[in-house]
Amino acid sequence: MDIITIGDGMITFDPSVKGPLRYVDEFKRKIGGAELNVIIGCARLGLKTGWISRLGKDEFGRHILNTVRGEGIDVSEVKLIENYPTSLNFKEIHASGDSKTFYYRHKSPTETLKVEELPIDYIKEAKILHVTGVFPAILEQNRQIILQALKVAKQYGVKVSLDPNIRLKLWSKEQARETLLTYLPYVDFLLTGREELEILFETKNEVEIIQALQNYELKHIIVKDGAKGAFYLENNRLNEVPGFKVNKVVDTVGAGDGFDAAFLYGIIQNWSVEESIRLANAVGAMVVQVEGDNEGLPYLEDVEVFLGTREKIER
Repeated sequence: MDIITIGDGMITFDPSVKGPLRYVDEFKRKIGGAELNVIIGCARLGLKTGWISRLGKDEFGRHILNTVRGEGIDVSEVKLIENYPTSLNFKEIHASGDSKTFYYRHKSPTETLKVEELPIDYIKEAKILHVTGVFPAILEQNRQIILQALKVAKQYGVKVSLDPNIRLKLWSKEQARETLLTYLPYVDFLLTGREELEILFETKNEVEIIQALQNYELKHIIVKDGAKGAFYLENNRLNEVPGFKVNKVVDTVGAGDGFDAAFLYGIIQNWSVEESIRLANAVGAMVVQVEGDNEGLPYLEDVEVFLGTREKIER
């Protein structure tokens, strides 16, 4: 595998109209999940991918499993669990494209994934293990599962990427900080946002944050900044890689996940960090123009057309 990940999969219900959910009568059923979105993005870009997860043994779980398998992702480490409902979330989308998420994910089928069941052989054969702060936020036991996976990756020379993806509806700032800081010694690629760094290091002072990051042996530190693009830390300063302008933002959910997938694609291709971020910025810009968590994640040829490196033939 080029990239594998560990995480929950959910059925996402997207509203038929924008505005408060109390006024929404109809929804479209889709699938989502931070780690799942990233691995779908990687698969569409052409990488060999795998997913470790647990889903409910119900119609929603089967739908997610079949959809993910159809994307070309290896699902040999995904199991359907009896008597556990597949997790759900409902999205509230505003006219600006910004959204709120309402989770219904307890009891989660991932409760049945135990540390001792981690597929060590599966992890050690990957080039990159990608994790986020979402899975450990769902259940306390998941925090130890991710930590053990990171230790296995480190032991066998598997690179680790981490997107803190701090969801304060799932855990507190203190819980997020305590957990994620224990992960950083094992991380090679940190893909984060400014607000998440401020939470992790309890300061908004950029110099103090940079100094704190120097305590870890991180190969690349990438700071996502939405429509503005992203920054990478080099020689104790943040270097900007500008984003791309889009005609209309439809839905911002999944843009950060698409960014992660594209950046990791570039790293696997041995591109420079700046080239990888430029590709990631392009994918993020493409994702926000499509409704849904992962519907806008593009194939490589689509990104090349967006960047002007491939000609698009309509007829």
